[in-house]
Amino acid sequence: MNIVMLTNTYLPHVGGVARSVAAFSAEYRKRGHRVLVVAPTFADTDPAEKDVLRIHALQNFNGSDFSVALPFSGDLSERLDEFRPDIVHSHHPFLLGMTALRIARSREIPLVFTHHTLYERYTHYVPADSQALKRFVIELATRYANLSSLVFAPSQSIAELLRSRGVTTPIAEVPTGVAAEQFEPADGAAARRQYGIPESAFLLGHLGRLAPEKNLEFLAAAAAEFMQAHSDSHFLLVGSGPSARTIENLFQSRGLGDRLHMPGTLQGAPQRNAYRAMDAFIFASTSETQGMVLTEAMAAGTPVIALDANGTREVVKNGINGCLVSSENSREFASAIDWLYLQPPAEREAIRKAALETAESFSMENCAERALSLYQPLLKQEWAFDDSLYAQWMRLRNLIGAQWDILEGVTSAAGAAFTTTQPRSS
Repeated sequence: MNIVMLTNTYLPHVGGVARSVAAFSAEYRKRGHRVLVVAPTFADTDPAEKDVLRIHALQNFNGSDFSVALPFSGDLSERLDEFRPDIVHSHHPFLLGMTALRIARSREIPLVFTHHTLYERYTHYVPADSQALKRFVIELATRYANLSSLVFAPSQSIAELLRSRGVTTPIAEVPTGVAAEQFEPADGAAARRQYGIPESAFLLGHLGRLAPEKNLEFLAAAAAEFMQAHSDSHFLLVGSGPSARTIENLFQSRGLGDRLHMPGTLQGAPQRNAYRAMDAFIFASTSETQGMVLTEAMAAGTPVIALDANGTREVVKNGINGCLVSSENSREFASAIDWLYLQPPAEREAIRKAALETAESFSMENCAERALSLYQPLLKQEWAFDDSLYAQWMRLRNLIGAQWDILEGVTSAAGAAFTTTQPRSS
């Protein structure tokens, strides 16, 4: 099978979508399928990368760490003619997502769309952020989903949310898996030595982009509240982003600066060692559709303390492999961490083993197998590429139809955004 993935974010960018596209692509290739990733250029892109077509992009859009792909690429059509895709898989409803729709329509092949993100939680990156803009992105994503052949939802709660918003295209739950076997040799003690964390410390940890939509100011406040009550506790915060300075200032202001460890972005073995070093992975984002870092933490045997939210409750089982916190209250969150801290060694080991079992159930092999099984029914019987005048006209007609659907979707979404007083359910 020849699968073309179009994504607005990809390696070396650190984020759930980029890592998901890379993980699925690698697993598909292991199974003998061909994958072409179409993605924007990013700083520090590996010049030796293979099977990736980079689209020129504006770097660090509006002060973020995102790249915004420019809509034109002279190489794309030629590369697709050579690649001969069977499936177009879009990972966003806009920018390269619109390109994905045009490709699918003009080449008469199925379009699969993964709804990775609650887009309304990211509108603060746009200068004209408003409630109308939040409604607009919800409507746009809903209409885009309804132009697709199949929608992948990373979790059951997101599948239910999409149906409540009016998505009528078939929806399948396909989470991004974790390569649990890669965590077996992880060395948490080495990470503690490297970052100057005492071996006996109770170590809180978090990994991800340090950005406002991740609710990190609340998380930092809850962690600091717990740490002020427990002098043997430390916090390992892995990642980089615009919220880093705010978090650092908060810990300094509470006299905890020497117990906050911020090594920046980690990849590969150092990242897995960091997960293994943690006694508790803490997570307060409510903008996730799955939360890949949760299964990664559990693959390292680290229990998770998290706010109860979409994409989180499918992974964290309260009192079994961690704890779900029902409300965004720093004292309640600190108490949940305290629950794990006070567990006797035998109970904490049972929780750790439950976390490992959860990670195994989210294996990358299982998730990729499910995705491929869902692609298969969408494929038409093989047909020779027809370059007759009639075929060229039909492809042009389909392309015009795709352009019309894009225009209609955008204008309808805008109309709904400015005539509705509240965004659809979130």
